[in-house]
Amino acid sequence: MMHSAEYYLPHQSPMVMLDKVYVVEESNAECRVTVSQDSVLAPFLDTHGCLPNWFAIELMAQTIGVWRGWHGLQQAVPPTIGMLLGGRAISCELAVFPAGSELQVCVHLILQDEKIGSFECSISIAGKQVACGRLNTYQPDAEEIKKLTLGNGA
Repeated sequence: MMHSAEYYLPHQSPMVMLDKVYVVEESNAECRVTVSQDSVLAPFLDTHGCLPNWFAIELMAQTIGVWRGWHGLQQAVPPTIGMLLGGRAISCELAVFPAGSELQVCVHLILQDEKIGSFECSISIAGKQVACGRLNTYQPDAEEIKKLTLGNGA
């Protein structure tokens, strides 16, 4: 059984921007969210009820977070903070994601070591890809998180 995206992520509403987790596999994950005043995206919509396209990166990053959180929980490790290092060839065909559309966010692991991961990501609406790119992530350990959040004096 899949839980909500919030279950697999280390943050809470209103910063969780995904509704449903559809599948998590060894190297893939798919989440969905509806662009609607009734969804988790409501705080981020423009005056026309649309979601600006620059949210694509965050939706992709959170889907990676769901993937990582799910795999961690399989080994009794609670969700932890991950970091987005950067992206390559990120593109979006739309200026905004239209009101009422369901966004299908898919990620596929390209490579991973202990701390670094690289994922091919896409967002589709009704089966048509509208955004894509490669995101690179970093998984800090507990000591690094402490230093990042408390400063060098930690």
